[in-house]
Amino acid sequence: MTSFEPKDLPTAKLHGYLLSAVAPRPIAFASTIDKNANPNLSPFSFFNVFSANPPILIFSPARRVRNNTTKHTLENAEITKEVVINVVNYDIVQQMSLSSTEYGEGVNEFEKAGLTMLKSDIVKPFRVAESPVQFECKVNEIIKLGTEGGAGNLIICEVVKLHIKDTVINESGSIDQEKLDLVSRAGGSYYSRAKTGFFEIPKPLSTLGIGVDALPENIRNSKVLTGNDLGLLANVEALPTKQENDAYLVKHDISVLNVDQKHKKAHNLLSFGDVENAWKVLLS
Repeated sequence: MTSFEPKDLPTAKLHGYLLSAVAPRPIAFASTIDKNANPNLSPFSFFNVFSANPPILIFSPARRVRNNTTKHTLENAEITKEVVINVVNYDIVQQMSLSSTEYGEGVNEFEKAGLTMLKSDIVKPFRVAESPVQFECKVNEIIKLGTEGGAGNLIICEVVKLHIKDTVINESGSIDQEKLDLVSRAGGSYYSRAKTGFFEIPKPLSTLGIGVDALPENIRNSKVLTGNDLGLLANVEALPTKQENDAYLVKHDISVLNVDQKHKKAHNLLSFGDVENAWKVLLS
């Protein structure tokens, strides 16, 4: 393993390592206006949601590494104390990327990127009409993390109104993640499309799992089962009964398998999420 202390790396190199390792990151497509009411639009991947009550989003326009200048979004947010954060889905990812071009002050990135300005209800900055979810926000606070190139500026935004397109709402009234089709940012020129990479994991809070420490030693120290396998096996409240195991053993003739073969079969079952039968194989 190669190890570094941040102070020993050039900022650009450290910046690259951080953005490649902490990924994928959601994208805040931030709309602001300047002191002359000129629209500005730019994406930022130092972004997330941090509170629901009050509803708080935070994004960070960092100082440019190469010349230590600040971005128009930060300057506008400092002056107007308002911003609209639009989410980015696959349908607008190329236009979003184009808007990140460093156009001069006063240039309208909505027009450059071919996106539609939609009047907000409460704040002055425009929404991106093509974005499936738009958050009108007031800026509560801006925290400057440094004065050198690469330093972040945390813009703490309180959501005052949110807009969700009906096309991404499912029958239960929740947002359908696959319909939303978000994209996220990684290192270099890489992006990730969430829709093609979704998988589900049962939340441990819904059950009291027995824990990896409670697994039989031969399972816990298996050379076949992975850490993810052990996590799945440990997230059960109780093991199958002897009667259930015996019935499975008769039906599938597991007794002819050695330990490694049983572990391989269990691993395969776990890859399909079949935890119950994986346990029956392992305990037979």
